[in-house]
Amino acid sequence: MQQVHSQQVNLQEIAAGNEKAFKALFDQYRGRLFYYISRFIKSEQVAEELVLDVFMKIWTGRELMAQVHNFDAFLFRIAHNKSVDFLRAAARDPQLKTLLEEVTEQAAADGADSLVITREYETKIRAAISLLPPQCKKVYRLSREQELTHDQIAQQLHISRATVNNHLVLAQRFIRNYLAKEMDLAIVLLLIGKF
Repeated sequence: MQQVHSQQVNLQEIAAGNEKAFKALFDQYRGRLFYYISRFIKSEQVAEELVLDVFMKIWTGRELMAQVHNFDAFLFRIAHNKSVDFLRAAARDPQLKTLLEEVTEQAAADGADSLVITREYETKIRAAISLLPPQCKKVYRLSREQELTHDQIAQQLHISRATVNNHLVLAQRFIRNYLAKEMDLAIVLLLIGKF
């Protein structure tokens, strides 16, 4: 409890512009944040830059720090979002995408063979699908496993085509979010076209 109070006081000092308190916060979290981001990005250089980006965002929005009650969750949510933004940008930029693919391939060769990664991915997909609401799961399976069109699914389940579309959009969003939490984001983005 004392630690929570101490951190709240520190956050209030940062909100007031205390650079020494901010430096202490940076020193306290830098290593953990770097490890967290580098698990997604697989590039130490990029991870280091993203750590600095996260802390820059905190410093520029420091007035809000006094209102943050769970700093760990707040900090790692920003780090997660920065990582996702980077990977999305990499997916759009051919040079960045190539670099990311090379780094991921190297990481895959160093750590685990791509067959294992694909199997893990497929296991996580099945787990995500099993968590979907019943009707949403039914629509998703008819679309992906039986390759029925939206119209065929609508007819078979006695629902509108728009409802089919809504279920598929929700299912895909849920599955992506589930995978982002359960697997390395770089791997998810490289494999995401498979579902």
